[in-house]
Amino acid sequence: MKRTVDVSLPIGPVHPVFKEPCRIKCETRGEYVLNAEVELGYVKKGIERIMRGRPWQEVMFLAERVCGICSVIHNMVFIEGVELISDIPLPDRAAYLRVISNELDRIQSHLLANYSYCYTIEHETLAMYLLNLRETAMDAIERLTGARVTCSYIIPGGVRFDISEEDARWLRETLDTIDSELARFVSMFRNGSLIALRSKEIGIFTREEAIEAHAVGPTARASGIAHDYRLEHPTYRRLDFSPVVYTEGDNYARIMVRFDEVFQSTALIRECLNRLEPGDIRGGGAVIAGTSRWAGEAPRGELTYQITTDEFGRVTDIGIRTPSIMNIEACAHYMLKGVLSAADITATYISSDPCIACNER
Repeated sequence: MKRTVDVSLPIGPVHPVFKEPCRIKCETRGEYVLNAEVELGYVKKGIERIMRGRPWQEVMFLAERVCGICSVIHNMVFIEGVELISDIPLPDRAAYLRVISNELDRIQSHLLANYSYCYTIEHETLAMYLLNLRETAMDAIERLTGARVTCSYIIPGGVRFDISEEDARWLRETLDTIDSELARFVSMFRNGSLIALRSKEIGIFTREEAIEAHAVGPTARASGIAHDYRLEHPTYRRLDFSPVVYTEGDNYARIMVRFDEVFQSTALIRECLNRLEPGDIRGGGAVIAGTSRWAGEAPRGELTYQITTDEFGRVTDIGIRTPSIMNIEACAHYMLKGVLSAADITATYISSDPCIACNER
């Protein structure tokens, strides 16, 4: 039977609430969304092709330019993949410093994602509070690594800079500030009647659908899937923590997972600071020929690098699988379908924290 569609509703590629360009094409009956499709291709970089044939020292800088929001995890996964090929050891102090930099990056990424969501549902006050708090996390990244975005902090066998006692004390005070201010903002989010109206039971993504769509990261954990790739990482395994999981699968749950993970990240950083013992931050080593597959938990989920190098340390082949590949498809085929209002389309899309730069690497 022929399907009746009242309106074909395009949103984007340029929209005030989108951080990056994309087009959402919806078929609606009235404002009820029957089907949705996300169209990409506006910022394609071809960065994997550019990486091939270059020495690992150049590819390291290219890797963190795949995404400007989660550049540290791209740096970390690429370097750990190279270390796996070359059997390069890592000092304990450097391993904990890597976790500290990665968790600071997760904090700023989650705060940016939740800022975008609050801005989308027109709660600009809370949005600006979150954006301001993100600057505190960015300052911490800069103080630790020397840069705010493309830090190149992680290198084979270690990290570039150590942390001084004074900087460690400053970082602990900064974490206390983040926890204190975020607790107030989370209370505003939990108790806001407007927020509940725009967020609860909207954009439902069930556990079964998350499994079928291979969703990852906070998007999957908000639908009851207790999987966090940090638990597969040798340093994170020592820190004894559990994934943050919600079961509602709606916009509200996806935002709350990220809020709770910010608190989890500050706790992990404090634990790493407690475990820092005096010692080397670089072990050294040479990159040799080989192939590896290595993954890490990016702010949006599992990030995987497949790397092949030759005897001169050049990257002859590389493949990158970013978490937004699965999550954007899940958003289009499950979360947006059945949304009752056109106003909730952008909110639901933003709640999945899509990263177009990662997807169009």
